[in-house]
Amino acid sequence: MSASPEAASDKSAVRDAATVILLRRDTGQAPRILMGQRGAGAAFMPSKFVFPGGAVDQGDRALPTPDLPPGLAARLSHRAEAALAPALALAAVRELWEETGLILGTASDGTAPPGAGASWGRFFATGRGPKTAGLDFVCRAITPPGRPRRFDARFFLADAADLASDPDDFSDADAELAHLRWLTLPEARQLDLPFITEIVLAELDHRLRDPDPGRPVPFFHHSGGRSFIDGL
Repeated sequence: MSASPEAASDKSAVRDAATVILLRRDTGQAPRILMGQRGAGAAFMPSKFVFPGGAVDQGDRALPTPDLPPGLAARLSHRAEAALAPALALAAVRELWEETGLILGTASDGTAPPGAGASWGRFFATGRGPKTAGLDFVCRAITPPGRPRRFDARFFLADAADLASDPDDFSDADAELAHLRWLTLPEARQLDLPFITEIVLAELDHRLRDPDPGRPVPFFHHSGGRSFIDGL
């Protein structure tokens, strides 16, 4: 989970972030999602099982605007900065790769655009560029006040069939998440989860049972000491 130097210097700031729910639907098996466990010493959600994700960084903002699905940019921009939508989608792809080693990508010449930064430089060096066309926006949540880190996180759903790498090969993952594994939704619910992850799993379960492209995106936020869930 990376962050820009400016954001990292202000731990109380609410940082824009992207999280990826990678969904695997192998023939003859129940749908599975990829999760990992944060370290016991982590300042944010220690020891919890989570989806790969992290803060938007400067490199995500510097890359050319990706090919976002119709309507995705509009939903991401609702009650948010419109120019942020492409960076959120790119952050989702980058964080997935950093924390799991899995690549959502398309063929490229291996050259990162100017200003992309070191992490994207390594991504492009794999011979792939970011692939965002298959992303779906399924939830948004702002960390409650008073926590040691706060994020305005957008949860994206991605199909493991879109990976340009072996879905079982985590050899290039960094040390951010341990015990990376594919889990059915019932198996995931048995783990030590953050509250917001439980909400996202419930939303995912509903979407799998009743696919509806017009379904509102839940937005979990806080005001005046109270918590709210709105639809975007």
